[in-house]
Amino acid sequence: MLLTHAHFDHFHKPTLRRLPHPKIGVMPWGVGDLAHDLGFGRVVELEWWESFSHGDWKVTLTPCKHWGARVLRDNHRGYGGFLLEHQGRRIYHAGDSAYFDGFKQIGKNCEPEIALLPIGAYHPESFRHVHMGPDEAIKVFKDLRAQWLVPMHYGTFRLSFEDMDEPPRWLRQVAQQEGLSQKLRILEEGLPQVF
Repeated sequence: MLLTHAHFDHFHKPTLRRLPHPKIGVMPWGVGDLAHDLGFGRVVELEWWESFSHGDWKVTLTPCKHWGARVLRDNHRGYGGFLLEHQGRRIYHAGDSAYFDGFKQIGKNCEPEIALLPIGAYHPESFRHVHMGPDEAIKVFKDLRAQWLVPMHYGTFRLSFEDMDEPPRWLRQVAQQEGLSQKLRILEEGLPQVF
């Protein structure tokens, strides 16, 4: 199980306790102490650009522009995205992030095939210090040089002030303007897609 940071909407302890056992938790530095009673058989904490392998899976923690504190005074907790490598394929999960130039380096180092990018919680404008909107997700997609863009981080919880259905609508519009509509895969919950 990959945990990008300790915020309550990403590290929900009651939900994590209910997941089947045995499970390995891979997370950023400083987050492992929160996982001690959640049923993990193993907890792995990574620094940026460190990797963990299990069987033929490899996971690398990548930088992002966000923050990791769970409460006011625990700024020691890390945050990041993940690159998953399995059977020659690479999937990138950006975690929560604002746009930053580091995406160019991630694209250069990792060359992901599929990019899962956040597109919600961008309004008001001040939220863009830690989140990105659909316009910036398209920019990240280009920086990464990925083949497929799968949007995430929208439509589940009201975290900001844009309409709940605005992010995917805006993303479709920007993708069409940029000639990338054929690269966009908006997934429906419970319906698998093969890439």
